[in-house]
Amino acid sequence: MDVLSDAVTAMRTGRPHSSRTVNSGPWGFRFPPGKGAGFHVLVQGSAWLIPPDGDEPVELRPGDVVLLAHGTGHGLAGRPDNPLVDAVQAPDGSWPTPPDRAPAAADETLLLCGAYQVSRARAHPLFTELPPFVHIPARTGAHPRLRAAVDLLGAELADPQPGSDALVPALLDTLLLLLLRTWWLTERPDRASGWSAALSDPAVTAALRAIHADPARPWTVEELGAEGGLSRAAFARRFTTLVGQPPLAYLTWWRMTTAGRLLRADDRPLRAVAQQSGYTSEFSFAKAFKRQYGMAPGQYRRRPAAASPQDSSVPGTPR
Repeated sequence: MDVLSDAVTAMRTGRPHSSRTVNSGPWGFRFPPGKGAGFHVLVQGSAWLIPPDGDEPVELRPGDVVLLAHGTGHGLAGRPDNPLVDAVQAPDGSWPTPPDRAPAAADETLLLCGAYQVSRARAHPLFTELPPFVHIPARTGAHPRLRAAVDLLGAELADPQPGSDALVPALLDTLLLLLLRTWWLTERPDRASGWSAALSDPAVTAALRAIHADPARPWTVEELGAEGGLSRAAFARRFTTLVGQPPLAYLTWWRMTTAGRLLRADDRPLRAVAQQSGYTSEFSFAKAFKRQYGMAPGQYRRRPAAASPQDSSVPGTPR
């Protein structure tokens, strides 16, 4: 898979949730900080996003989408001065959905909201570089794929049909990828640095695709540079500048991230996990794994996911 797909796959856990709500009158909700990520789509009416710590409220217009990548606490209200009531999360991580009325009256506000369960123990830097609030405003003719996904999700939530229980989670995963792609490639204010620039650079993108497609291969810097048509030295400089660390350091980090996911996926032998992660020796793999995770591979496999320590070797923030 490509780096964006892999980054999301590595972090996503559990089942995403969504709801369709109709609000009227002086409504307002306070969402507490959470471990996951979430989004709001304003379909009809008016709404304001109210950041914490007294930051200025952000007006949302119909069609606007807001992604909260880091689970930041916030408010959402019909007007910025409306009182807020606490939104109480259900035990399964979803937000209780009030009874819907379809279609919404002309003076009511219609919202699509969703939540994703994510693990931040091996958070990809592409994800950690995101700001607390990603606001993608609606513009005529802009982002047709994103708009199509929003429309499909709204239709399934408003009028469930046979297969909706499978369609809605798939649409939520699609929406998350489209939100991230849209932000990085078209909406990020500064697209000349960091992962936005890395994803737009043909040579670096070619190398990242090669690493993610075959992390077990014994890549050299020269071979990765050849993927993008650059000399060893030129490629190493460009990759390090945009990604934030040298090519082989990123390769090692991604191998260990892949190994952690494989260990949790099933009970395949440790030897197989080592080979798929680019290690010919079980001993050298175990040593490298413990250096990254602070525990042996077998211990990591037995330990509940929620109890895993935060990894301190996540790649640095790109410059």
